[in-house]
Amino acid sequence: MYVPFDQLAPTARLWIYQANRPLTLDEVETAQPALRYFADQWTSHGRTLQASATILHQQFLVIGLDEAVADASGCSIDASVRFVKALEEQLQVSLLEKSQLAFLIDGQVKSLDRRELRAAVTAGTLQPSTLYFDNTINHHSQLQSAWPAPAAATWLARYF
Repeated sequence: MYVPFDQLAPTARLWIYQANRPLTLDEVETAQPALRYFADQWTSHGRTLQASATILHQQFLVIGLDEAVADASGCSIDASVRFVKALEEQLQVSLLEKSQLAFLIDGQVKSLDRRELRAAVTAGTLQPSTLYFDNTINHHSQLQSAWPAPAAATWLARYF
């Protein structure tokens, strides 16, 4: 059952997929019906899931699930990955590639290859205060309070 994204419970589980490029406003608008349809039809062992999906910052697909109502099973998670792959094809983007890290710099999402991280810190391009989109967060409350977060407050702290 579809729930508006901003009405998900703070404890709702999240999966964040980062696009390899910013989506245009037209692409985001085009994707909206598919996001809603997926969330509305998503089930786990025949149980309706209370879910939502949205695109944030024109670059992140975020799927949310209120596990207090019903939790995801292996099969339902597989279904969500199939949906992400279909969305990749529809939008001609990569959402499952994990080698890029995203930062909010001068109000814009900037990507950096993981292998370039140490050099960017050494060069001063990335500071402890640089806002980082930590896509490993897994609860709606974290998205609201700490996404993006200063890099030094995330797993990137070891680089500073």
